[in-house]
This record gives sequence, C-alpha cells and structure tokens, in this order.
Amino acid sequence: MDKDALRHWLHKASDWSADYLESVSERPVRAQGEPGSIYAALPEAPPAEGEPMEAIFKDLDALIMPGMTHWQHPRFFAYFPANSSPPSLVAEYVTAAMAAQCMLWQTAPAASELEARVLEWLRQMIGLPQDFAGVIQDSATSATFAAILTAREKVTGFTGNTKGLCGQAPLRIYASAQTHTSIDKAVRMAGIGSDNLVKVPNGSGPYYAMDTEALEALIEADKEAGLQPAAIVACLGGTSIGACDDIEAVAAVAARHGIFLHVDAAWAGSAMICPEFRDLMRGAELADSFVFNPHKWLFTNFDCTAHYVKDPRALTDTLGMRPPFLRTLGREEGETPGVTDYNEWSVPLGRRFRALKLWFVIRSYGVEALRTKIRNHVAWAQGLAKTIGAAADFEVVTEPILALFTFRYRPRFLKDASDETIDALNARLVERINDDGRIYVTQTTHEGRFAIRFQVGQTSTTARDVEIAWEVIRELAGASKGGIGAS
Repeated sequence: MDKDALRHWLHKASDWSADYLESVSERPVRAQGEPGSIYAALPEAPPAEGEPMEAIFKDLDALIMPGMTHWQHPRFFAYFPANSSPPSLVAEYVTAAMAAQCMLWQTAPAASELEARVLEWLRQMIGLPQDFAGVIQDSATSATFAAILTAREKVTGFTGNTKGLCGQAPLRIYASAQTHTSIDKAVRMAGIGSDNLVKVPNGSGPYYAMDTEALEALIEADKEAGLQPAAIVACLGGTSIGACDDIEAVAAVAARHGIFLHVDAAWAGSAMICPEFRDLMRGAELADSFVFNPHKWLFTNFDCTAHYVKDPRALTDTLGMRPPFLRTLGREEGETPGVTDYNEWSVPLGRRFRALKLWFVIRSYGVEALRTKIRNHVAWAQGLAKTIGAAADFEVVTEPILALFTFRYRPRFLKDASDETIDALNARLVERINDDGRIYVTQTTHEGRFAIRFQVGQTSTTARDVEIAWEVIRELAGASKGGIGAS
C-alpha cells in the first residue's frame, strides 16, 4: 500500500468508524448469530496473494459485524462498560500510526513523561495523596498480580524471586468474598496457591463490606498456626453487586499486623473524580497499592488501567530486569531525574502508548464534564431502581451502589413459588432480554439466589435509554399478563 492508498483507506476507516458510532444504537446490542457461524464463513486457508481493501471492508461488514456485541451501544447495561469516546478513538488512531514500543524512557521519552504527568492528574482527580506514584497497566488483573507479587517479595525479604517459596511458611492472602476472580488468578500465578486465599465474609450493611472482626480473627488464627499473612485485598465496587469495603477499618487491621494492603477499585475508582462519592474510598490513602480502570468508566477505550503504589522501588525490585541490551546508558532510572523505564513497573516488557488517549480524553472533556457524565449515570441508575422497587411484579435485590444495582422479576401470580422456580424464571428472562437485542444485561447470584444486574455507564447513554430499558424489561417479562412466567 503506497502513501496515496494509505491516505484513502485511513479516510475510509475514519468514515466507517464515525458511521458505525452514529448508527450503533440501531443494531442489536448483543451478537445474535449462532456459535460457530462466523468461523464457518471464513476461508479455511489464508490467501496466497494479497486481496483488495474493498473486499476486506466488504467482508468486515458482511461477516464480522453481525457477530459483534456492541460495547459502545447506548443500551449496553451488562458487565461494566468498556466505554470509549471520540477523543479516545482519535488518540488511538494516532497511537497506531506511531506504533511506538514504550518499554524504556529512551525508546519513547514523550510517552514515558506524559504517562508520569497524566497519572499525576488522575491521582489528583480521584483524591489520592501525592505520595502515590502511578503506572498504566493493561488491566486490573495485571495490576493486582503485580501487587500480590510485590507483597510476596516484601514479606519474604525479596527472596521469593531468587529462592522460590519452598521451605517458607505458607503465605496467606485475605480478600473480601465480593472481590473479583482476578484476585484468585493473581494468587495462583504468584505461586501462593488458591488454598491460601482466604475469603473473608461480608456484612449485610448498605455496602456489604468485609467483616473486619472476622478478618482480624482469621489473621490471628493463621499466625498461631505458623502461617505467614502477606496481603489484604480490599474491594471498592465489586463486580457482582458493587460491594465496598470499609477501607479505613481494613487498613487499621493491616497496619496492626504489618500486612501489605491493595485496594481493587477497578470499576468504582473512576467515580471518585466526584468528591461527593469519596466517602466510599475513605482510608485509601493508607493503602500500599490502588488500582482502577479508566477504560471502565472514564471514557477511555480498553486497555488503560491506573495502578498507584506507595513504594515504587518495591514494585521495580519485584518486576524489574536490566539486561545490558535494555540499559539506557548515562540515563539510568533513579539516577537521572525524569527518566522512568516503565517496563520495570509492569509484567510485560513491551508497552503501548496508552497515556496518549487518557491525555486526549481529560483535555478534550475537562474534569467537570467527566464528573457530569458519571453523576448522570448514577442518578439514572438510582432512579430506575426506585421505579423497579415500586413495581408490583418486581423487587430490588441489592440497592444501587453508585450506578449498579440488582433486581428480579417476582410476579404476583407466583407469590408462593419456590426460590428455585423464581431463579429459573429470571434466568429465562435474561435470555429473552438479550436475544431480543434492544438492551443487554447480565446476571449474578446474591445470597444463593439468581439476580439480574443492571449498571449504567456507557458514554452515549441517555436518560431515555434507561427508560427504554425498563419498557423492554416489563414487556418481555409480561408482568401484567403472566408472560414469561406462564411459559
């Protein structure tokens, strides 16, 4: 492809992208095809000769798009959003054109220094103190893995990387029962073993916080048994129902026992740009490590995770490797002001220029506009929860925490039905909603019972989209006639 052709097809790609975003609300939110249909439609072998771009774009529309679930759809109410925005999209185009490998300061000085500055902005935006230093990771899973590895090394005197864990007292990691399975994965990958991940029960208060008395008792029992407490993971906005631990109380336990504290705020951390929500993160300043995902609720496309640490040296001593071919001669990190080799802060060596899209987003919107979007999402979710709670054939299972709540369909004509029957009924309702295509929701279980999750967070969602969601839910439940319950 020569330069003229490149210019033509970049224009074509930008027009295609703008048209897609303009019309995405007309598509079914979740892919509607049968499993295997896309695979079967693709050639079994690669082309021996190059094909024209016209044919590739034609197949993009004909073969690929019908099999896509549309995360940028304004009625995407499932999971947590992986929301993008126009300035983020533009920055990603630029990033792809440069195709920089930002592993060292010298391989991309501007990328390294922009990352440092933008993460300082972000730290200020969410109210973390200046003794935290940040790095952009690919996901909260990677950041949590890095945190668990750092905790492992600190508690073993930095011998885990050299001598392994054989002969050590078993390490113990403590986490709320509401934490994400990325914690389980990190504990496995760190060689600590899933049997040594202790899930602490949650209370029944408004935020389903970890029971800190139970946490302390578990730690004391483990120490008496000769086990070695290594880290506590506190939850700020759990994936299932939005649970939030009392970080200040958890931090007090961690301090009494000298245990590393990591805060997983993957989703809810973005909402902390709004000062009125920061009571949820009270005590976060006492943590050793804090992570949240701008790619979940700060309008910056995946992947972009902000990972903050109190002790960068502990992180780089855990993850850093400096073979001769990766040295920046005359400008070593820690020896030259302004030089940071972020590959030593992350599990992968290779690094994308992720800071650019975050810079575009913050500068293009400004902090106040970003706050307004998040405040609207929270208000709309809370309004819908009130509406559902007042409806005769529905019930709210967990009240909104920020913009997430859960509910279930419980029609009057089935008032004496068993829990199992109601669970099955709601599972069928979720299938019907997602097969319909106008909105997309997901499910969870709470206290052993099936519940439907609903979160508001997509960039272009409006109050009307939330109203439509309720119309679709009522219609497909058939609340006034029995509907799905009679099937």
